[in-house]
Amino acid sequence: MTELPAGLDLNDFEGGFEFGSDSPTDSSDEFTGPVPVVAVVGRPNVGKSTLVNRIIGRRQAVVEDKPGVTRDRVPYDAQWNGRRFTVVDTGGWEPDARDRAAAIAAQAEIAVQTADVVVFVVDVSVGATDVDEAAVKMLRRSHKPVILVANKADNQNLELEAVSLWSLGLGEPHPISALHGRGSGDLLDDILNALPPTPLVTEGGPRGPRRVALVGRPNVGKSSLLNRLAKEERAVVDSVAGTTVDPVDSLVEMAGEVWQFVDTAGLRKRVHQASGTEYYASLRTAGAVEAAEVAVVLLDSGEVISEQDQRVITQVIESGRALVIAFNKWDLVDEDRRFYLDKEIDRDLKRVTWAIRVNISAKTGRAVDKLAPAIRRALASWETRIPTGALNQWLTALTQATPHPVRGGRAPRILFATQAGAAPPRFVLFTTGPFDAGYLRFIERKLREEYGFEGTPVEISVKPRKKLGPGGRGKAHG
Repeated sequence: MTELPAGLDLNDFEGGFEFGSDSPTDSSDEFTGPVPVVAVVGRPNVGKSTLVNRIIGRRQAVVEDKPGVTRDRVPYDAQWNGRRFTVVDTGGWEPDARDRAAAIAAQAEIAVQTADVVVFVVDVSVGATDVDEAAVKMLRRSHKPVILVANKADNQNLELEAVSLWSLGLGEPHPISALHGRGSGDLLDDILNALPPTPLVTEGGPRGPRRVALVGRPNVGKSSLLNRLAKEERAVVDSVAGTTVDPVDSLVEMAGEVWQFVDTAGLRKRVHQASGTEYYASLRTAGAVEAAEVAVVLLDSGEVISEQDQRVITQVIESGRALVIAFNKWDLVDEDRRFYLDKEIDRDLKRVTWAIRVNISAKTGRAVDKLAPAIRRALASWETRIPTGALNQWLTALTQATPHPVRGGRAPRILFATQAGAAPPRFVLFTTGPFDAGYLRFIERKLREEYGFEGTPVEISVKPRKKLGPGGRGKAHG
């Protein structure tokens, strides 16, 4: 670590300071094998998402007491008795479904085909329905091992009702209450027994694919872009806004590298103003952004940049994630719209001139190949570190050429500066006094001109020196 100038003590600054690093820790743990997949399927509103939450041990899948809340196939990491597997939540399956319901059912069928074991959920309080019997025929065609779950067996009397489900011909029913956890441990034991060899839970391990969150307001084309990148239907697409509710994770190969993309729910309102499904979807989207390393914010280039768009961008910046702004539906933009869009960008995106922008069309595939280079540039900036010596030499030259304005008869000075962390880059200036916000913006602008930082927020904080008490002894907060 570079030494401080003579006579300078970090304890002389307000709030103290702690050096840290956000670099990932290296690990020599080896991956012990492929992670098997469990698909949870059933007709609408039998408690599939509640069961998924019980299996993974946290409230992750969106749950609401009405059918059709889950619409895509959504994978989650799970573990039981020291073993790892993936559990996939699906939308309600119905025979002869049409329109959006047909797309949801198709996603459930894909989940069955790609799973190692299928957990078929039936509502024991209702019993086997015609839809359940039709689903059994679909499951038999898949030739996959099926575990029959009699959900909502909240008491002993309802457990006895599970006997009637032998009629489905799937073997012994497993009576459980996904809501209360009744019987869930025995079910997980049976799931592990039915799975192929599962890898052990290990701490650390090599870093996996870079995590990219697709965010934006409803109906800007996030799911369409994910399907275009994945070259298959990974997410349900509908012209009706708000089709995606749960974040949908997908491993996508792009430009010779595997990326983990997360398609998120469109953000209509602030979290505290939303309710029901939209409230939980907003929480999941915020969590997906926090868990990502870079966010691709999709804007509809054919529409005016809205307050919602700006709020989504603000959420990404406040979370400290790298940022790429993708103007989607570019194939529909004419010369007049491009003229006005340039004006809107200058006016409404002035505070994020550092964000990388790409113009794409998820529908036609136009310029989608530009996304990977843009994401890589943003991540490289996000993880950039400037040596302390070089940073202080550059700041000395900058502040000598353009000093801070005089305040109270003197101008505050920078005594020492350091980069406190990366991902995103964070800088701390130890100064003789408070700095104006305008001068900090000037430093950030010049810092970007000198070192780039394209596609990443930059945080600059000031630690003013404490004032000395009478006679220079004893320190009092200034």
